[in-house]
Amino acid sequence: MNIVKKNVINLKPYIPGKPIEETKREFSLSRVYKLASNENSLGCSPLAQKAMKESISSINRYPDGACFYIKRALSKKFRIKSDRILLGNGSDELIDVIIKTFVKKGESVISADCTFLEYEIISKVNDVRFIKVPLKGFKYDLEAIKKKINSKTKLIFIANPNNPTGTYVNGQEVNRFLKSISKEIVVVFDEAYIEYVDKKDFPDLLKNFQSNVIVLRTFSKAYGLAGLRIGYAIADEVLIGYMNRVRQPFNVNTLAQSAAVAALKDNVFIRKSRELVLKQKKFLYKQFDKLGIEYIPTVANFILFRLGMDCLVFARKMLKKGVIVRDMKQYELDNYVRVTIGKEKENMTFIKEFVRIIEEDI
Repeated sequence: MNIVKKNVINLKPYIPGKPIEETKREFSLSRVYKLASNENSLGCSPLAQKAMKESISSINRYPDGACFYIKRALSKKFRIKSDRILLGNGSDELIDVIIKTFVKKGESVISADCTFLEYEIISKVNDVRFIKVPLKGFKYDLEAIKKKINSKTKLIFIANPNNPTGTYVNGQEVNRFLKSISKEIVVVFDEAYIEYVDKKDFPDLLKNFQSNVIVLRTFSKAYGLAGLRIGYAIADEVLIGYMNRVRQPFNVNTLAQSAAVAALKDNVFIRKSRELVLKQKKFLYKQFDKLGIEYIPTVANFILFRLGMDCLVFARKMLKKGVIVRDMKQYELDNYVRVTIGKEKENMTFIKEFVRIIEEDI
């Protein structure tokens, strides 16, 4: 069609995890466990729920466009100036804002070939060239990325921990990389799963901050507010100032702002969420080892594992048994599946149905 931009015609859209209710309807199931989208299986903080209820009476008014209270809470938590923080309608919107703000026509974006799909999708929506660099041992290869940098490079996305592999690049690797590249290149570290990381060598980018670095974080994962769509960027105040010009006004709704402020106060809930994942990760590792299933050690709340069958076939069989997992077809990993680490009962059901599928396939 001549009325549609060519880059949109050729675009492959993001395919989200299948919803629970849709799965129940399609397969006539009364019980479905969703272990596909890396959501918090514990739900969200009771404080956040209470705050949302109290905010309902004001939803006839536009939200606070400046997100004052959530910025103040984040500023206090991280001991940084509030003008170094930008809120977004999820990290997806912030990725779009970053590309619109910094990448000019003819310039390019670099990231990995197996990482969060929205880096590539949003780049192509904005008609920006996207360069993919292969992972090395299922983790970002910063040296290979450095070799791809040229005069057209303006932006680099690094998911740390990486989705869908659960791997990470350590502080030494990151520091060496940042020192070796031009400060004219913006480097975005997407730390969506940082609350689950239990490694001492994970980079502390807020402590050792550089002017060309943007850190993305979200309330969708450990904080359990995925349905509200709220994320934030931390960067040099000059970069934030320009990004603030590009973002849409009133981009974060009232309920999301209220819930996020309350969620930040509930350290008990975050601790429980983290402890659950760390404990259940060991359980799933043990089960995979027993079954002889190859998996990638993770620092996030999901595990990528390899199958002896096509991932679409496996995912479909799991759906019929009431367990939603994420096939890796979009990532071109035809024999891999990603499973979110859920509650004990959810994980036990996943393993039980997994074993049944293996036995049926023999």
